[in-house]
Amino acid sequence: MTIDSLAQAVGNTPLVRLRSLEREAPGVEIWAKLDWLNPGGSVKDRAGLFIVRDALERKLVGPGRTLIDSTSGNTGIAYAWLGAALGVRVALVMPGNVSEARKQLTRAYGAEQIFSDPLEQSDGAIRLCRKLVAEEPERWFYADQYSNPMNPRAHEVTTAEEIWRDTQGRVTHFVAGIGTGGTIMGTARGLRRRAPVQVVAVEPAEALHGLEGLKHMPSSIVPSIYREEELDRKLSISTDAGWDMAERLIGDEGLLAGHSAGAAAVGALQVARELSEAGRRGVVVTLFPDRADRYLPSPESA
Repeated sequence: MTIDSLAQAVGNTPLVRLRSLEREAPGVEIWAKLDWLNPGGSVKDRAGLFIVRDALERKLVGPGRTLIDSTSGNTGIAYAWLGAALGVRVALVMPGNVSEARKQLTRAYGAEQIFSDPLEQSDGAIRLCRKLVAEEPERWFYADQYSNPMNPRAHEVTTAEEIWRDTQGRVTHFVAGIGTGGTIMGTARGLRRRAPVQVVAVEPAEALHGLEGLKHMPSSIVPSIYREEELDRKLSISTDAGWDMAERLIGDEGLLAGHSAGAAAVGALQVARELSEAGRRGVVVTLFPDRADRYLPSPESA
């Protein structure tokens, strides 16, 4: 395959069968979509590409105008490498405690970095970003991943289509974590245009949690693109359960899954067990947004 730009390599990530989990849910298939195999290493490449491409088409970025957004890391990396590839200046507002790997990656791609209070988590980054935009509206194009319709649209067009194609239309349940809400809302809409697929969201059980990239909705600023009424159910997963599953996936499947991927796998296994115990068959698909190495400290900080 040849491509004119790295941006053309976004999407078409593989589905892998999680046979070690299936042993606990006889009669039910469990699959994970490995979106860490996108060029920027995460699911956020999809939304980032649609947002940046839309901004370019509408001439919202260019000389004298910089794309800015708040991020807990992965969307920032997506904006940063896409900006480098497509010639767009990027500034990122991130909590000060995002992983060193994410700081280094966004810096390497040339993005401007602005850090918010780490104790305020992603909501603090949102508030600071909005403040900066309000103070200098002509300087910035506020991409606003939490409200930008291109975020769920990316998954409606690409993620859902790929899952449907790669399961030969057999998918019965889709399970994914809630960050901005773009992945689960867009994928749900795309799949449900084809069949009545059950959609299950996963969120951290605790307000102060260790599942980076996921939002505890009851205590968070709720993204405007998130529509809980469109979901069939929502599962609360503890930090410990997500971390334990991530370790299990490494040992049992050879998958270096991040902690949010671990939480998604816990949710997928719970859905699969319930189906199996009820004597029902199913094809449960989840999505792994990134790899564990995104969260490892640098040698200097270890």
